[in-house]
Amino acid sequence: MDHRQRYDRATAGLEPPFALLDLDALRANAADLVRRAAGKPVRVASKSVRCRAVLDRVLAMDGFQGLMAYTLPEALWLAGHGHTDILLAYPTADRQALAALAADPKAAASIAVTIDSAAHLDYIEAAVSGVRPRAEIKLCLDIDASYVALGGRFRAGALRSPIREAEQAAELAARIAKRPGFRLAGLLAYEAQIAGVGDDPPGSAVYARLIRLMQALSARELVLRRGRIVNAVRQVADLEFVNGGGTGSVERTVREKAVTEVAAGSGLFHPRLFDFYRGFTGRPAALFALPVVRRPARDVVTVLGGGYIASGPTGPSRAPQPYLPAGLRYAPDEGAGEVQTPLLGQAAEELRIGDRVYFRHAKAGELCERFDALHLVEGDTLVESVPTYRGEGRTFL
Repeated sequence: MDHRQRYDRATAGLEPPFALLDLDALRANAADLVRRAAGKPVRVASKSVRCRAVLDRVLAMDGFQGLMAYTLPEALWLAGHGHTDILLAYPTADRQALAALAADPKAAASIAVTIDSAAHLDYIEAAVSGVRPRAEIKLCLDIDASYVALGGRFRAGALRSPIREAEQAAELAARIAKRPGFRLAGLLAYEAQIAGVGDDPPGSAVYARLIRLMQALSARELVLRRGRIVNAVRQVADLEFVNGGGTGSVERTVREKAVTEVAAGSGLFHPRLFDFYRGFTGRPAALFALPVVRRPARDVVTVLGGGYIASGPTGPSRAPQPYLPAGLRYAPDEGAGEVQTPLLGQAAEELRIGDRVYFRHAKAGELCERFDALHLVEGDTLVESVPTYRGEGRTFL
């Protein structure tokens, strides 16, 4: 029985559109992440999952430890549900959430808030100034892990932290140490140019070789710079963790002695953008199904909805991929539509009104912003339906 038949049988009682999660694929992907992490714990990036039930399933597996949250309200919500090791990986300007954190000693002990400047310190201090008694706030220092060359004329990586050198990091760590009510608990450095850029893209072989060269040079530079930064900050603060990496760089990042844990989340669902890496091969785990509602021509069908475009630079790579049945493609002048999406190809000839077409989202957790439940499939059986963040009434961004 092929995957499409399995999914059709498992979800026969559901009306599309719906989202499903293949548990066998999820477990295989999780096991591969742990293998690649080579003994270092994997912190689960919640933005790539956005479903508490799935987060709990993954954290129950060997090799996974802690969550990486994306907003402070989300982190507080997760702490309220019993999670005690949460890294808020992005700075926050939410005054109400900061005050709530400072007023809750249990949450404050569970959450580390990321900053990258003294301005963040000042902002947090002002936001919690009226809280009495006030819990100590744990902090994480975000470091720029991008690759810069040719005297600054070339740059690869995310535009994140202004802290790049050991001296800058140590200076900010010293400022934190002098501020009552704060404690520096960790460091974060995300090498997006390695972890989030596939080294085997389709198309130009020359471009692929350039990506691999850039990533090799970047990894070589970062291992030295990150090591210097960690050593400098440890002279000032007793760090609990040093977090690095992402799904695409796990095996590289764990080789660094300075790194104590890696982050990953997309690799659990293995969305379309993660097909283009040489170092690992995942199994598509998270899909969404849309019903065929029209047959405009012999080799054309139209499905309901479909315009679930992923974040990032606009272009075809951010569109969902028509996955099952294989061989469908978008109409070039329509693409993925707000209410309906035409699909072309020989595979359309066999589809009838009411049949399902299964899609893969380009990225991972953003799929769950569209659906209120994930239907968990094992083999050809629907074993459980669990709410996404949206299904629990939580939309944090």
